[in-house]
Amino acid sequence: MQIHDLPYPDPGVPDARSGPRFLWWLFRNQLGGQLKSLAWGLLHFGSVASLPFCVGVAVQAAVDRSGGRLALAGGLMALAGAGVAVGDTFLHRAAVTNWITAAARVQQLLGRKAAVLGSVLTRRVAAGEVVAVSTGDVEKIGWFVEALSRFTAAAVTIVAVTVSLLVYQPALGAVVAVGLPVLALAVLPLLPPATRRADVQREKAGRATELASDTVAGLRVLRGIGGEDLFLDRYRRASQEVRHAAVRSARMWSLIAAVQVLLPGLLLITVVWYGVRLARDGRIDVGELVTVYSSVMLLTFPLRHFEEIAMAYSFSRPSARRAARVLALERATDTDGTRAAETPAGDLYDPETGLCAPFGLLTAVVCGDPDAAGRLAERLGGHAAQDGTSVLLGGVPLDELPLDSARTAVLVQDKDPVLLSGTLRELLDVPASGAVDPGAALEAAQCQDVLAALVQGSLGAEDPMDARITERGRSLSGGQRQRLALARSLVTDPEVLVLDEPTSAVDSHTEARIAQGVRGLRSGRTTVVFTSSPLLLDRADRVVFLHEGTVVAVGGHRELVRTEPRYRAVVTRETEEETAPAVALRADDGARPTGEVPDGLEELEELEEIEEKA
Repeated sequence: MQIHDLPYPDPGVPDARSGPRFLWWLFRNQLGGQLKSLAWGLLHFGSVASLPFCVGVAVQAAVDRSGGRLALAGGLMALAGAGVAVGDTFLHRAAVTNWITAAARVQQLLGRKAAVLGSVLTRRVAAGEVVAVSTGDVEKIGWFVEALSRFTAAAVTIVAVTVSLLVYQPALGAVVAVGLPVLALAVLPLLPPATRRADVQREKAGRATELASDTVAGLRVLRGIGGEDLFLDRYRRASQEVRHAAVRSARMWSLIAAVQVLLPGLLLITVVWYGVRLARDGRIDVGELVTVYSSVMLLTFPLRHFEEIAMAYSFSRPSARRAARVLALERATDTDGTRAAETPAGDLYDPETGLCAPFGLLTAVVCGDPDAAGRLAERLGGHAAQDGTSVLLGGVPLDELPLDSARTAVLVQDKDPVLLSGTLRELLDVPASGAVDPGAALEAAQCQDVLAALVQGSLGAEDPMDARITERGRSLSGGQRQRLALARSLVTDPEVLVLDEPTSAVDSHTEARIAQGVRGLRSGRTTVVFTSSPLLLDRADRVVFLHEGTVVAVGGHRELVRTEPRYRAVVTRETEEETAPAVALRADDGARPTGEVPDGLEELEELEEIEEKA
């Protein structure tokens, strides 16, 4: 895989049982690139290691006044230099390719997992942790996967040079053979505390990232209640903890680096001292001494890769552990399904609650518990996050369909939909049937003032469709974001559209026009709206009231207000004390004093009078 071939057609199925297993899985899936990097690494390090032998031959040729051997040594040095240049160039190219492709594979896996889990992801893992995994952690994972092949090439080179020195000059070679393992293993006792400190640093950095993400996401609300200073102080403390942890970690790694400098220096001193004694006794030639000394000196370069691989692993292990934890998350149902892909049609029925949304009608659902309503809305889309009985669409269990088919058939809009940054045209460029024009969807969602605000805030955007939307639509009000999200859902034109509190941040007059627009645009299509707004409820074809997770009443809004006290309590926000007399009256004979108008209908009647006058 080359960089220009990204993204992967299929990033594969990761081994997410643990961080080390995930790293090993990444390495195995990039075996071709790793072998290429290993080959170039062996050429590079081998060429570097051969230079001392060439120098030794040249020095001895000069001592012996042999022009032929001096010329041979010069040719060998030129050949070794070319190998160093070519090997280093292509090693760097292969290493960067392995780094980027490994990081890209992890990002694709995270993106695919986020698409499969949807809102379930942020319920199980903090949003800040997901951001940390998909940014900084991805780079550290790629670093270790890339460094592994270079470390292998360096280790093979060190072993080969040690064996060669033993053959070339056994006396000094034995010193090197004993000293190099000591150099390589000397830092091992320091690695566990260094790794622990690095883990602490990464955990604190992850928490700081989560806190920053949450603070930015809620900055508008924090300013409204004057709480931004409190959260900024919390982030300041968290960032200081990260700084202290980073300093402690850096101290340990600086100690490891110092050991990696000190011990090779001591080995060089030992080799020179012993070699000079051997040369004075006539047991070795000057050229042999220069060769061994130069070899030991140059071996400090590949030895550096022992420190790098240790550092890369210590930083990538917690990152891989976090990535594996996210990638191991699964839905309660099999996203591949057991049925062939199809888009069923018909009534939408939930056996668990008894909710039925007839085909082609606008059904409003009233539930006193907002959390329960959110869970039910998610279940209506199929492949819910929690185990339970599957919802049926036209008699077909949605959980048995592939996830893509279930999403095509039923679209669920959360109560807090997300707007991605980009132009309005890009926002509305979603998979759709093509039957609903974006202009008609924007009009039905009453987005006229939103379009004007977007054009005013976008320089050079004459066409509202070219106006830019900031990240998560932060420059817009809550009601404006809701209406744009509603327009996006209407453009999609699914077989069944489920809306969870789509107008909770909209004023009553706009809400009434939205209700009328959605009803007209979705005519002949099944629409389910979770709401307690009398304006939306009054325009629904049928209203379903759920109490304690079960359907207890079905009918029109005005009928239910008059006949179902529990429904009226939810819609009109009555207290238990206010509801009790009505419940007693209904239990008595169901009579109502003449001329009494139930709470919640006055607003409807007043709004109808205003619309008639308009």
